Amino acid sequence: MSTTQPTKNTVKTVAHTCISSAAWRWSQKAIILIIFSLVANHLAASDNFLDSESYRFPIEGFMSTIVLSILVGIIADLNFKFYKKKHFSKKVEIAAIVRFMASTLGYITIMYIPINIIIDKVVGGQTVFYYLLIGLLITLLLCFILIGLLYAQDLYSLYKLSIRDAEITIDSGTKMTKLTYENIACFYSENKIVYTVQNDGTTINTDFTLNELEEKINDQLFFRANRQIIIHKDTVDLIEKIENGKLRIRLKSFIKRDTVAEINISRYKRKAFMDWFQ
Repeated sequence: MSTTQPTKNTVKTVAHTCISSAAWRWSQKAIILIIFSLVANHLAASDNFLDSESYRFPIEGFMSTIVLSILVGIIADLNFKFYKKKHFSKKVEIAAIVRFMASTLGYITIMYIPINIIIDKVVGGQTVFYYLLIGLLITLLLCFILIGLLYAQDLYSLYKLSIRDAEITIDSGTKMTKLTYENIACFYSENKIVYTVQNDGTTINTDFTLNELEEKINDQLFFRANRQIIIHKDTVDLIEKIENGKLRIRLKSFIKRDTVAEINISRYKRKAFMDWFQ
Protein backbone atom coordinates (compact mmCIF):
# COMPACT_ATOMS: atom_id res chain seq x y z
CA MET A 1 0.00 0.00 0.00
CA SER A 2 1.49 3.35 -1.00
CA THR A 3 1.10 6.64 0.79
CA THR A 4 1.00 10.03 -0.87
CA GLN A 5 3.62 12.48 0.31
CA PRO A 6 3.34 16.22 -0.34
CA THR A 7 5.76 17.42 -2.99
CA LYS A 8 8.30 20.17 -2.37
CA ASN A 9 6.39 22.45 -4.72
CA THR A 10 3.18 21.88 -2.74
CA VAL A 11 4.92 22.67 0.55
CA LYS A 12 6.45 25.81 -0.96
CA THR A 13 3.06 26.90 -2.31
CA VAL A 14 1.38 26.45 1.06
CA ALA A 15 4.21 28.28 2.85
CA HIS A 16 4.09 31.10 0.32
CA THR A 17 0.32 31.38 0.75
CA CYS A 18 0.65 31.57 4.56
CA ILE A 19 3.38 34.21 4.33
CA SER A 20 1.36 36.24 1.83
CA SER A 21 -1.72 36.03 4.05
CA ALA A 22 0.25 37.16 7.12
CA ALA A 23 1.87 39.98 5.14
CA TRP A 24 -1.54 41.15 3.92
CA ARG A 25 -2.95 41.16 7.47
CA TRP A 26 -0.03 43.25 8.73
CA SER A 27 -0.37 45.57 5.72
CA GLN A 28 -4.02 46.12 6.63
CA LYS A 29 -3.04 46.93 10.23
CA ALA A 30 -0.34 49.35 9.01
CA ILE A 31 -2.85 51.13 6.77
CA ILE A 32 -5.29 51.43 9.69
CA LEU A 33 -2.51 52.90 11.90
CA ILE A 34 -1.57 55.50 9.29
CA ILE A 35 -5.18 56.52 8.59
CA PHE A 36 -5.95 56.64 12.32
CA SER A 37 -2.88 58.84 12.98
CA LEU A 38 -3.75 61.20 10.13
CA VAL A 39 -7.36 61.62 11.25
CA ALA A 40 -6.49 62.00 14.95
CA ASN A 41 -3.86 64.68 14.31
CA HIS A 42 -5.97 66.64 11.84
CA LEU A 43 -8.81 66.77 14.37
CA ALA A 44 -6.56 67.66 17.30
CA ALA A 45 -6.41 71.42 16.59
CA SER A 46 -8.20 73.91 14.36
CA ASP A 47 -4.90 74.87 12.67
CA ASN A 48 -4.67 71.32 11.40
CA PHE A 49 -8.01 71.43 9.58
CA LEU A 50 -7.53 71.13 5.83
CA ASP A 51 -9.67 74.22 5.12
CA SER A 52 -7.68 76.40 7.54
CA GLU A 53 -5.66 79.27 6.01
CA SER A 54 -2.77 78.51 8.37
CA TYR A 55 -2.83 74.79 7.63
CA ARG A 56 0.37 72.85 7.86
CA PHE A 57 0.84 69.11 7.96
CA PRO A 58 1.17 68.04 11.66
CA ILE A 59 4.36 66.08 11.10
CA GLU A 60 5.47 66.05 14.78
CA GLY A 61 2.10 64.91 16.05
CA PHE A 62 1.78 62.40 13.21
CA MET A 63 5.15 60.79 13.96
CA SER A 64 4.57 60.71 17.72
CA THR A 65 1.15 59.14 17.17
CA ILE A 66 2.71 56.51 14.91
CA VAL A 67 5.30 55.65 17.59
CA LEU A 68 2.62 55.51 20.30
CA SER A 69 0.38 53.41 18.05
CA ILE A 70 3.21 50.94 17.42
CA LEU A 71 3.74 50.56 21.18
CA VAL A 72 0.01 50.09 21.68
CA GLY A 73 -0.04 47.63 18.78
CA ILE A 74 2.74 45.55 20.35
CA ILE A 75 0.95 45.43 23.71
CA ALA A 76 -2.39 44.58 22.06
CA ASP A 77 -0.83 41.92 19.81
CA LEU A 78 0.88 40.14 22.71
CA ASN A 79 -2.32 40.21 24.74
CA PHE A 80 -4.39 39.07 21.75
CA LYS A 81 -2.09 36.06 21.23
CA PHE A 82 -2.53 35.14 24.89
CA TYR A 83 -6.34 35.40 24.70
CA LYS A 84 -6.40 33.57 21.37
CA LYS A 85 -4.58 30.63 22.93
CA LYS A 86 -6.38 30.60 26.30
CA HIS A 87 -9.90 31.78 25.44
CA PHE A 88 -10.69 32.49 21.79
CA SER A 89 -9.47 29.08 20.56
CA LYS A 90 -12.53 27.43 22.12
CA LYS A 91 -15.13 30.15 21.77
CA VAL A 92 -15.47 33.86 21.12
CA GLU A 93 -17.96 35.54 23.43
CA ILE A 94 -18.66 39.09 24.56
CA ALA A 95 -17.32 38.53 28.09
CA ALA A 96 -13.94 37.33 26.77
CA ILE A 97 -13.72 40.25 24.31
CA VAL A 98 -14.48 42.71 27.14
CA ARG A 99 -11.76 41.12 29.30
CA PHE A 100 -9.31 41.34 26.38
CA MET A 101 -10.06 45.03 25.83
CA ALA A 102 -10.01 45.87 29.56
CA SER A 103 -6.71 44.08 30.20
CA THR A 104 -5.09 45.66 27.11
CA LEU A 105 -6.17 49.15 28.21
CA GLY A 106 -4.87 48.32 31.69
CA TYR A 107 -1.43 47.48 30.31
CA ILE A 108 -1.47 50.70 28.28
CA THR A 109 -2.31 52.65 31.46
CA ILE A 110 0.65 51.03 33.25
CA MET A 111 2.88 52.11 30.35
CA TYR A 112 1.38 55.60 29.94
CA ILE A 113 1.70 57.00 33.47
CA PRO A 114 5.44 56.41 34.16
CA ILE A 115 6.46 57.35 30.60
CA ASN A 116 4.63 60.69 30.81
CA ILE A 117 6.05 61.43 34.27
CA ILE A 118 9.59 60.68 33.05
CA ILE A 119 9.16 62.81 29.92
CA ASP A 120 7.77 65.65 32.02
CA LYS A 121 10.75 65.50 34.37
CA VAL A 122 13.25 65.38 31.47
CA VAL A 123 11.82 68.52 29.82
CA GLY A 124 11.66 70.28 33.19
CA GLY A 125 7.90 70.40 33.44
CA GLN A 126 5.76 70.04 36.49
CA THR A 127 3.29 67.17 36.43
CA VAL A 128 -0.28 68.17 37.19
CA PHE A 129 -2.36 65.12 38.08
CA TYR A 130 -5.52 66.59 36.53
CA TYR A 131 -3.91 67.02 33.08
CA LEU A 132 -2.22 63.63 33.38
CA LEU A 133 -5.61 62.04 34.07
CA ILE A 134 -7.33 63.88 31.19
CA GLY A 135 -4.53 62.86 28.83
CA LEU A 136 -4.81 59.26 30.00
CA LEU A 137 -8.58 59.14 29.44
CA ILE A 138 -8.25 60.60 25.93
CA THR A 139 -5.45 58.15 25.14
CA LEU A 140 -7.49 55.19 26.38
CA LEU A 141 -10.48 56.28 24.30
CA LEU A 142 -8.34 56.54 21.18
CA CYS A 143 -6.66 53.21 21.96
CA PHE A 144 -10.05 51.56 22.41
CA ILE A 145 -11.08 52.72 18.94
CA LEU A 146 -7.72 51.74 17.43
CA ILE A 147 -7.69 48.23 18.97
CA GLY A 148 -11.28 47.70 17.83
CA LEU A 149 -10.30 48.61 14.26
CA LEU A 150 -7.19 46.42 14.34
CA TYR A 151 -8.77 43.25 15.70
CA ALA A 152 -12.40 43.34 14.55
CA GLN A 153 -11.69 41.17 11.52
CA ASP A 154 -9.52 38.71 13.50
CA LEU A 155 -12.22 38.30 16.16
CA TYR A 156 -14.92 37.82 13.55
CA SER A 157 -12.82 35.17 11.77
CA LEU A 158 -12.19 33.34 15.05
CA TYR A 159 -15.91 33.53 15.87
CA LYS A 160 -16.86 31.95 12.54
CA LEU A 161 -14.19 29.30 13.00
CA SER A 162 -15.32 28.47 16.54
CA ILE A 163 -18.99 27.91 15.65
CA ARG A 164 -18.84 26.44 12.14
CA ASP A 165 -15.51 25.23 10.82
CA ALA A 166 -13.88 24.02 14.02
CA GLU A 167 -12.97 20.36 14.13
CA ILE A 168 -12.51 17.74 16.80
CA THR A 169 -10.55 14.52 16.44
CA ILE A 170 -12.42 11.50 17.81
CA ASP A 171 -10.17 8.74 19.14
CA SER A 172 -11.69 5.27 18.85
CA GLY A 173 -9.22 2.53 19.70
CA THR A 174 -6.57 2.57 16.98
CA LYS A 175 -8.65 4.83 14.71
CA MET A 176 -8.88 8.63 14.64
CA THR A 177 -11.76 10.42 12.92
CA LYS A 178 -11.81 14.17 12.33
CA LEU A 179 -15.29 15.74 12.41
CA THR A 180 -16.44 19.33 12.07
CA TYR A 181 -18.83 20.66 14.70
CA GLU A 182 -21.61 21.15 12.18
CA ASN A 183 -21.55 17.43 11.33
CA ILE A 184 -21.98 16.29 14.96
CA ALA A 185 -25.50 15.77 16.29
CA CYS A 186 -24.69 14.73 19.85
CA PHE A 187 -22.46 12.76 22.20
CA TYR A 188 -24.05 10.25 24.56
CA SER A 189 -22.90 7.72 27.14
CA GLU A 190 -24.23 4.17 27.43
CA ASN A 191 -22.73 1.31 29.43
CA LYS A 192 -19.69 3.48 30.23
CA ILE A 193 -18.93 4.02 26.52
CA VAL A 194 -19.30 7.44 24.91
CA TYR A 195 -20.65 7.58 21.36
CA THR A 196 -20.60 10.33 18.74
CA VAL A 197 -23.69 10.59 16.53
CA GLN A 198 -23.26 12.31 13.17
CA ASN A 199 -25.96 14.10 11.21
CA ASP A 200 -26.35 11.13 8.86
CA GLY A 201 -27.07 8.84 11.81
CA THR A 202 -23.64 7.19 11.84
CA THR A 203 -22.42 6.37 15.35
CA ILE A 204 -18.77 6.22 16.42
CA ASN A 205 -17.63 5.05 19.83
CA THR A 206 -14.96 7.25 21.42
CA ASP A 207 -12.21 7.01 24.04
CA PHE A 208 -13.33 10.28 25.65
CA THR A 209 -15.57 10.76 28.65
CA LEU A 210 -18.40 13.28 28.44
CA ASN A 211 -16.55 15.47 30.96
CA GLU A 212 -13.48 15.55 28.69
CA LEU A 213 -15.60 16.37 25.65
CA GLU A 214 -17.40 19.13 27.53
CA GLU A 215 -14.03 20.80 28.14
CA LYS A 216 -12.98 20.53 24.49
CA ILE A 217 -16.04 21.55 22.49
CA ASN A 218 -17.62 24.94 21.85
CA ASP A 219 -20.41 25.62 24.36
CA GLN A 220 -22.10 28.09 22.04
CA LEU A 221 -23.12 25.07 19.95
CA PHE A 222 -23.19 22.21 22.47
CA PHE A 223 -25.05 21.78 25.76
CA ARG A 224 -24.60 19.17 28.48
CA ALA A 225 -28.25 18.22 29.00
CA ASN A 226 -27.59 15.63 31.70
CA ARG A 227 -25.04 13.03 32.75
CA GLN A 228 -25.69 10.96 29.63
CA ILE A 229 -25.74 13.37 26.70
CA ILE A 230 -24.29 16.52 25.12
CA ILE A 231 -26.47 17.87 22.31
CA HIS A 232 -25.83 20.15 19.35
CA LYS A 233 -28.16 23.14 19.04
CA ASP A 234 -29.29 22.17 15.53
CA THR A 235 -30.27 18.69 16.75
CA VAL A 236 -33.14 19.98 18.91
CA ASP A 237 -36.47 19.34 17.18
CA LEU A 238 -39.05 20.12 19.90
CA ILE A 239 -39.07 21.70 23.36
CA GLU A 240 -42.01 20.87 25.63
CA LYS A 241 -42.83 22.11 29.13
CA ILE A 242 -43.66 19.30 31.55
CA GLU A 243 -44.34 18.90 35.29
CA ASN A 244 -42.27 20.45 38.09
CA GLY A 245 -40.75 23.11 35.85
CA LYS A 246 -38.91 20.58 33.68
CA LEU A 247 -38.49 20.55 29.91
CA ARG A 248 -38.71 17.61 27.54
CA ILE A 249 -36.42 17.86 24.52
CA ARG A 250 -37.06 15.78 21.43
CA LEU A 251 -34.16 15.38 19.06
CA LYS A 252 -34.40 15.04 15.29
CA SER A 253 -35.40 11.80 13.67
CA PHE A 254 -31.91 10.58 12.75
CA ILE A 255 -31.24 9.98 16.47
CA LYS A 256 -32.33 6.34 16.64
CA ARG A 257 -31.51 5.53 20.27
CA ASP A 258 -34.63 5.64 22.46
CA THR A 259 -32.49 6.49 25.51
CA VAL A 260 -31.45 9.84 24.00
CA ALA A 261 -34.18 10.60 21.44
CA GLU A 262 -36.13 12.37 24.21
CA ILE A 263 -34.36 14.12 27.06
CA ASN A 264 -35.66 15.70 30.23
CA ILE A 265 -34.05 18.97 31.32
CA SER A 266 -34.30 19.46 35.09
CA ARG A 267 -35.80 22.65 36.49
CA TYR A 268 -32.33 23.53 37.79
CA LYS A 269 -30.91 23.49 34.25
CA ARG A 270 -33.97 24.93 32.55
CA LYS A 271 -32.83 28.59 32.57
CA ALA A 272 -29.29 27.69 31.44
CA PHE A 273 -30.70 25.62 28.59
CA MET A 274 -33.10 28.33 27.41
CA ASP A 275 -30.38 31.00 27.58
CA TRP A 276 -28.12 28.76 25.50
CA PHE A 277 -30.80 27.77 22.98
CA GLN A 278 -32.13 31.29 22.44
